[in-house]
Amino acid sequence: MVKKDKEMTGKQKAALLLISLGPEVSAAVYKHLTEEEIERLTLEISGVKKVESVVKEEIIEEFHNIALAQDYISQGGIGYAKTVLEKALGKEHAQAIINRLTSSLQVRPFDFARRADPGQILNFIQNEHPQTIALILSYLEAEQAGMILSSLPQEMQADIARRIATMDSTSPEVISEIEAVLERKLSSTVTQDFTETGGVDAVVQVLNGVDRATEKTILDALEIQDPELAEEIRKRMFVFEDIVTLDNRSIQRIVRECENEDLVLSMKVSSEEVREILFKNMSQRMAESFQEEMEVMGPVRLRDVEEAQARIVSIIRRLEDSGEIIIARGGGDDVIV
Repeated sequence: MVKKDKEMTGKQKAALLLISLGPEVSAAVYKHLTEEEIERLTLEISGVKKVESVVKEEIIEEFHNIALAQDYISQGGIGYAKTVLEKALGKEHAQAIINRLTSSLQVRPFDFARRADPGQILNFIQNEHPQTIALILSYLEAEQAGMILSSLPQEMQADIARRIATMDSTSPEVISEIEAVLERKLSSTVTQDFTETGGVDAVVQVLNGVDRATEKTILDALEIQDPELAEEIRKRMFVFEDIVTLDNRSIQRIVRECENEDLVLSMKVSSEEVREILFKNMSQRMAESFQEEMEVMGPVRLRDVEEAQARIVSIIRRLEDSGEIIIARGGGDDVIV
């Protein structure tokens, strides 16, 4: 006999929930768990002999309420979720669900700002210290951050991009203080946590959301301030697999420009989607020749593949700089008509 709902641990509830959902749904859930989590849950499930219908209903209802709360948070934030749940379940029950959910989700700081208009955020932060602006942008969606960065004065853009790229972790106290100020200005509610943000990947995502002119201005300035950082960012701005996002004319131009050896080596370990679009933009004879070569090619070193792909990406960026191909970005000047 299993315990009452309130006496059970989270692991026990999870096991009973999976039993209630049936084998097909449970198997689908297992695909998203780690091996350790699967082992623990399976062990817990194996020890269950009987589940009272009342307990099962309580667990399913609790799971349903948590799922609803998570959906409300994604729609309008913690405050919105709490308000809706209080009306439906009562203040105490709603608070218990929110506390349980936010402790497990670890809702990121500036959650409210990610649903705000970029122009509104810009008005509030444009006169702040560059480090403060960099911190806020690193927590926003890449498209939002890109729009804001593009709208800042050019003399600030490279400095802020560098600060995002070199940012490591920020103390909860600092985040809390900055959040509180922005929260008052945007009239919203947030939940704090300790989160690492920033880094080269973060600034690459931001720069992928700006127009080409802004990107070039920032990278040119970074080239002077920190050449190694600028080069690292450039390497990550466009990767080999991104070829699938280019139009056919651009891909044909790239194929003509690249060495056959580099193309064959790169395609050897690329996705099927990349191979298909490259073969589509070659002559039939060239495609057949490449396919034959790839079939007889033995094992290749990962370093050789990465170097070949890097050479191709370098050619792509050179062709873009000369205006021979277009890589679509967030700015309106890259819209193809």
